[in-house]
Amino acid sequence: MTAVEEHKAWWQHLYVQVLIAIVLGAIIGALKPEWGSALKPIADAFIRAIKMVIAPVIFLTLVSGIAHMRGLGELGRVALRAFGYFITVSSLALVIGLIVANTVQPGAGLNIDPATLDGSAVAGYVGEAQHASISAFLLDIIPTTPISALTEGSILQVLFVALLTGIAIALVGQPAEPVIDLIDRLAVIVFRL
Repeated sequence: MTAVEEHKAWWQHLYVQVLIAIVLGAIIGALKPEWGSALKPIADAFIRAIKMVIAPVIFLTLVSGIAHMRGLGELGRVALRAFGYFITVSSLALVIGLIVANTVQPGAGLNIDPATLDGSAVAGYVGEAQHASISAFLLDIIPTTPISALTEGSILQVLFVALLTGIAIALVGQPAEPVIDLIDRLAVIVFRL
């Protein structure tokens, strides 16, 4: 935390403002649903703005982190820890989801006849799932160009390109120091954005 951030009042921190906005949104949605519907364009704009910066943030953070590692053996240890964290947190989220779904039972009591539902809304997803294979999935991780990974919005492609770029910079060593400095400076700008 910088010296400027330490002297901010509690309500001036971005995470506090986001939490306040979530609570206000829930209150408005519960008390005045028509107002909530009217505010939908603001929510959509916020989500689009977040999506706009996700790929650059992921790319710059990973490239910077990998490039700053002195040995690629350290990368293996970090990757193993990250994978373990991912499995643990994903499993915890699944357990929480199952507990909540079985406790709350969303949709119970709606008395909807499944035969009357329109299946065309999910037909595209069903078709994609039937044609999916492991090799197709793995090939889809590789983007057409390194830039297309950032522009097309596939997070797995961004991760792949960031990983390769970070490793390449780490292997180049001293001559890549100006590039590492540029990436660190770009990261500061994107985080401010």
